[in-house]
Amino acid sequence: MEQIINIIAKEFGLVLRNVKNTVNLLEEGATVPFISRYRKEMTGSMNEVTIAAIAERVAELKEIAKRREYVISVIESQNALTDELRQRLEQSWDKTEIEDIYLPFKPKRRTRAEVARQLGLEPLAKVIMSQNGRPIDARRWVKGEVKDEEQAINGAKDIIAEWVSEDSRSRTRLRRNFSRTAIISSRVVKGKEWEGQKYRDWFDFSEPLRRCPAHRLLAMRRGEDEGVLKVSITPADDAEEQIARLYVKSNGEASEYVAQAVHDAYKRLLLPSIENEFAAESKRVADAEAISIFTRNLRQLLLTSPLGRKRVLAIDPGFRTGCKVVCLSEQGDLLEHSTIYPHATDQERVVARYEIEEMVERHEIQAIAIGRGTAGRETKDFIDSLRLSGIAVHMVNEDGASVYSASEVAREEFPDKDVTVRGAVSIGRRLIDPLAELVKIDPKSIGVGQYQHDVDQTMLRKGLDQTVESCVNSVGVNLNTASKELLSYVSGIGPQLARRIVD
Repeated sequence: MEQIINIIAKEFGLVLRNVKNTVNLLEEGATVPFISRYRKEMTGSMNEVTIAAIAERVAELKEIAKRREYVISVIESQNALTDELRQRLEQSWDKTEIEDIYLPFKPKRRTRAEVARQLGLEPLAKVIMSQNGRPIDARRWVKGEVKDEEQAINGAKDIIAEWVSEDSRSRTRLRRNFSRTAIISSRVVKGKEWEGQKYRDWFDFSEPLRRCPAHRLLAMRRGEDEGVLKVSITPADDAEEQIARLYVKSNGEASEYVAQAVHDAYKRLLLPSIENEFAAESKRVADAEAISIFTRNLRQLLLTSPLGRKRVLAIDPGFRTGCKVVCLSEQGDLLEHSTIYPHATDQERVVARYEIEEMVERHEIQAIAIGRGTAGRETKDFIDSLRLSGIAVHMVNEDGASVYSASEVAREEFPDKDVTVRGAVSIGRRLIDPLAELVKIDPKSIGVGQYQHDVDQTMLRKGLDQTVESCVNSVGVNLNTASKELLSYVSGIGPQLARRIVD
């Protein structure tokens, strides 16, 4: 852990003692908001963003350390761990470098090179790779299952191709080429033109990978997942030539074989491997960028100014099934509920008008909340036509209301009420106190971004949960009125203690 602390202090440019204290607090189970607010003297007043970044980096470095120990153990079990190799591994904190070192020792399936080795052709591969200028006489390797010289040469080239593809020099050089010049391209899959119309902007598209924004990359990958697009990432045209220069030493017969092996290694092994690396890394970067936007949207939604303790009439709008109407007290308690049909016949519109006016007067309603969904605009027009004096009408984001209405939390709160009534209650409570109500809903269901189902779901869950936790601890809670869901996000409380406090 000392090494990890030193690395983080250097990377972040922070005082070593403060980083050590922060890491120790995180290891003891303290949350980011708790450390930020109540342990300033130990962290040097680090903010939440820095502490969260340290927590994430600690997790990354722990994974690298764990992987490194595994790699060392595998190589050691093969009696191939030299002092130099051990030193290279123990000094490396680069995941890619560790994997490159491990690649030649990685247990393999039955590859073409492995078959050639079993036929005894590795010595021939070494002779060819030496490119010493002498003619290659492969006749001495024609025996057993090796039927002729051509088969011997081809087997040797398969072994050389594997050497080239597993050499850290070739992999590093190709990665550098990808980093500078990679182009991401998408093409429509033949026969999918009609059903994939929503992806038509990417039917014949290409741009530098480093300039491709997250939303565009995620859109292309979604099209690929749906079988509409074929997405590829390719380096500059001279990438293969740059690799060949590492291995082809002259113009003789052996060098010609080496050049052929390098070509095979590049097309069959190296290029697909490095393309997969960059596809995964570009997806990870796009996910992180998209999740950052999602968490920012969620924070803005959670920290929307509350209306405060006022009596609210809330409407979950609809056409055919009518509008669900609920009246809520200042504390958000359900006082009454009904269903109106303002978008049906003229007679039913008159009845709806009468019902709304009666409920407003009976419960001394101070504000009206209307869900911003299907029939929302039309319902607002209807309410505006009533000209209710002194009552403000608010359009409220209803994303996730249906999820809440069918949840265990909603069933506990309203065991004898229909899901439609629970949904309308959620809309009204969001106006009274958005944070207190929205914490009851899975953050992914609140509708914080267009591509939230395309990003890494574990990363998304972590980011959204941390945002909710941060918002709750930033605003604070009223212990006398807070729900167990709200209390569970308070630093030091958690779900079990929250339930005991409420019960």
